[in-house]
Amino acid sequence: MGRKVLVLNSDYSALSICSVPKAFLLVYLSKAELVAESEALFLRTVDKEFPMPTVIRLHRYVHLPYKGVMLTRQNIFRRDGHQCQYCGTTEDLTLDHVIPKSRGGKTNWDNLLTACKRCNSRKGDFTPEEANLKMRHKPFKPSFIVFLRDFSGVIDDSWMPFLTTKRERIYD
Repeated sequence: MGRKVLVLNSDYSALSICSVPKAFLLVYLSKAELVAESEALFLRTVDKEFPMPTVIRLHRYVHLPYKGVMLTRQNIFRRDGHQCQYCGTTEDLTLDHVIPKSRGGKTNWDNLLTACKRCNSRKGDFTPEEANLKMRHKPFKPSFIVFLRDFSGVIDDSWMPFLTTKRERIYD
């Protein structure tokens, strides 16, 4: 049961993703309500059948002081699609500072990208332009909603109304 469930705060803002058993337990213990369920899949016990949750909403508001995406190696790999941003390979991946640290480059979302060891060695202590390497995508810091929607793996269609930014809703 590798399916995931979108967890919403009491104000319907996206909070996190959890496993189906955890979501079912929250609903069963009346700590959350079922917002969307799978039409084809069910949770079965010996004598009962329950809808499989895809989206739940917590009854109590959870205040998160920081609602951003942590800067980690795996999150940068996810953002970059587990591909070298210079040649496109998926082998021997590592992180590269676009502006080298020795030249004052920072360790942040806008200066880190995924690179294979070969391209990273070729680039060395140069900028991509100096090493004659072209970046496939410019590094960026994803918002929490965009990260959940675009980089967390397979998502359920029922999540989409809760994973759009206000700007996207206005222009749709």
